[in-house]
Amino acid sequence: MAFLSFSNVKFAGVAAAVPKIVKEIKDLSFFSPGEADKVIALTHIERSRMVPKGMCCSDLCYEAAEQLIERLQWNKQDIGALIYVSLSRDYLTPHTSALLQDKLGLSKECYAIDVPLACSGYVYGLSVIAGLMQNGGIKKGLLLVGETTSQLQSPLDKTIWPLHGDGGTATALEFNEGASPMLFHFATDGSRGDAIINLDGGMRHPITEESMRMIEVEPGIIRNRTQSVLDGMNVFGFSIKEPPASIKSLTEYYDFSLDDIDYLILHQANKYMDDKIGKKLKVPADKIPFSLMQYGNTSSASIPITMVVGIGEKLSLEDADVVICGFGSGLSWGSAYIKLDHIICLPLIELD
Repeated sequence: MAFLSFSNVKFAGVAAAVPKIVKEIKDLSFFSPGEADKVIALTHIERSRMVPKGMCCSDLCYEAAEQLIERLQWNKQDIGALIYVSLSRDYLTPHTSALLQDKLGLSKECYAIDVPLACSGYVYGLSVIAGLMQNGGIKKGLLLVGETTSQLQSPLDKTIWPLHGDGGTATALEFNEGASPMLFHFATDGSRGDAIINLDGGMRHPITEESMRMIEVEPGIIRNRTQSVLDGMNVFGFSIKEPPASIKSLTEYYDFSLDDIDYLILHQANKYMDDKIGKKLKVPADKIPFSLMQYGNTSSASIPITMVVGIGEKLSLEDADVVICGFGSGLSWGSAYIKLDHIICLPLIELD
């Protein structure tokens, strides 16, 4: 079983950035009369944000990081690790974290890697950076997590385009002897990897002329082979089974009760699924914050965006014990128990 515990690492702050362009579900042309209302009623996603041409996920993460570093009054030369978690990379090579190290003006003595994960990525990324920092060799670290799903999906696919939004985030961590341990549980099921997949564009199926041909799969679903395919029923079954089981395993292994936590922060897949998870775990609804109504499913960025827009003011003013859980493509999922101590939580940043 993949249980991990990391001590001496303090969660210092979080910031999130989104583009200013708003995508309204009710305005999407592929919906027949009443369809948009049904989608909104089921998912509670009313709108999301979308990057303009020329803006990348790394631009959103960069702005979140710059403002968070300034607010924390960190010396950039003290930042020893930068982890970039995203499928939305600037180039095949070099890795985006290297470009961000330079753009942010960090020391060349900086550990910088990319982690290509989607909806589970925030929890996985947090474990990676906490593991790097727990022994004190790295005193300050940045976890940059985001996705620009609008660049990965077909705007003519009504099964996936209405649900997702773009966003980038920055989380700051500090080595702090005596900081409460971060506790993790992880799991993976690659046998269901095709439940969420972009078929062409990797080394298995390189892009060809045929890859770019738009195909009408069925009415309301038009996409090419480079764009995301979502098996909705498979993902739904997975999402209401595995995440609550992971959280339950976490509580049992580390011997704590969900009755004692302040918040359960779930990946913002859709409200119906997250409500199901909350009910399975018997967590009161007022302990489960949301951001998806206004920002949609922002993939790996959804947990930190929910911290910022859902409970940011509270996290800035008081201590909080939180459980977070991310789940999605891979299939991959993970949960974590974290003690937050008056963290810096910046207001949401919007970029033109």
